[in-house]
Amino acid sequence: ATILGALPHWLSGHEGTYLDAMFDVMSGYTTTGLYLMQDLDHVAYGLNMWRHLLTYAGGQGIVVVALTFLFKGAAGAYTVYVGEGKDERLLPNVVQTARAIWLVSLTWLVVGTIALSVTGLLLGQEPLRAVLHGLWVYMGAWSTGGFAPQSYNTLYYHSLLYEVVSIVIMIAGSFNFALHWAAWTGNRKELRKNVETISFAVTLSLATLVATFALAKAGVYPDAMTLFRKAFYQIASGHTTTGFSTIYSRAFVTQWGPIGLMATTVAMAIGASACSTAGGIKGIRLGVISKAILQDIRRAVSPERAVIHAKIHHIKDVVLSDGLVRSALMITVAYLSLYGLNAIVGTLYGYDFLQAAFEGVSAGSNTGLSCGVTAPGMPAVMQVLYIIPMALGPLRVPAVFARRRGLLPCVIV
Repeated sequence: ATILGALPHWLSGHEGTYLDAMFDVMSGYTTTGLYLMQDLDHVAYGLNMWRHLLTYAGGQGIVVVALTFLFKGAAGAYTVYVGEGKDERLLPNVVQTARAIWLVSLTWLVVGTIALSVTGLLLGQEPLRAVLHGLWVYMGAWSTGGFAPQSYNTLYYHSLLYEVVSIVIMIAGSFNFALHWAAWTGNRKELRKNVETISFAVTLSLATLVATFALAKAGVYPDAMTLFRKAFYQIASGHTTTGFSTIYSRAFVTQWGPIGLMATTVAMAIGASACSTAGGIKGIRLGVISKAILQDIRRAVSPERAVIHAKIHHIKDVVLSDGLVRSALMITVAYLSLYGLNAIVGTLYGYDFLQAAFEGVSAGSNTGLSCGVTAPGMPAVMQVLYIIPMALGPLRVPAVFARRRGLLPCVIV
């Protein structure tokens, strides 16, 4: 699929090599958003539509495949892949569930495209351009893919309103589809109680505060509003693993400094919700591990005979078991190992460690933010070594576990 999907890219003349074209297509399929395409500002409408359809269909398809697997009676899959929302069912069967997912997605498609198109018209864009840009930016935001029709990404629009609308869409796209369905069916309290939304809100706030502090100390931006606007947008984009940006790529290095760069890297590494189009370690795993640590602390300070139980709320209350915690730790360590390997590869090619880590985490978590490492002329070996973690990301570090029915391949979003 990647080889064939790269043909339009290659034939357009905007790719340096066929490997560059394959890199961009894999980035689209996996909703990563890194690209090597040259002269993006003059790409034909048809090719831009193709790019965004790849990332939109890739994001929706991954989720549907994940939920399809859920309903095949895989005993113990929730325990093995905690953080993927394995114990939730939107509707009684997979066909109805797939339809529910597409109902939610298409509703957001209409609303999001109209909102962005109207914003584009208010900014003075021609009607056709406003609608196409609205559609493409929506696809990039909802699929947390990060592809944009202009090389300056969402900085191109220089609009606070455009940024606000795109932030709403990319945060919504990064949420678990079970959360969307809960809100759709009237259970809006789930949004406040769910461990993923709580975890996301806490880590997003902390990362934004750190980035804001770093930028304030550096004196990069002229006023507090601009400073917070830039910090929040990049952190939210990284945390949702979307990859939209309202700053130049090299600004992460030249203006944000080590602390700002690290804050964004951590946000990308964590990622957003399970059973969504987002990548990363996932908020539910962070919630499970945090609860487990607190549980151990309570056990340490409680009498020996005290019975200590910890629970998380994810669609329903789930009691933490040792197996659940081990699974969360196992997948987290796997992701951290993947990120570390990517960083080492970058340093071997002469990049600063922080820059290599930033780019490596961006590829491994399917985010797409870049500090300038991914660019035309990038070494072929690095391209291949980035394609691999990009492909592994949507498979969520696939593994095979022994279960009652033998070896059970678990390939889940």
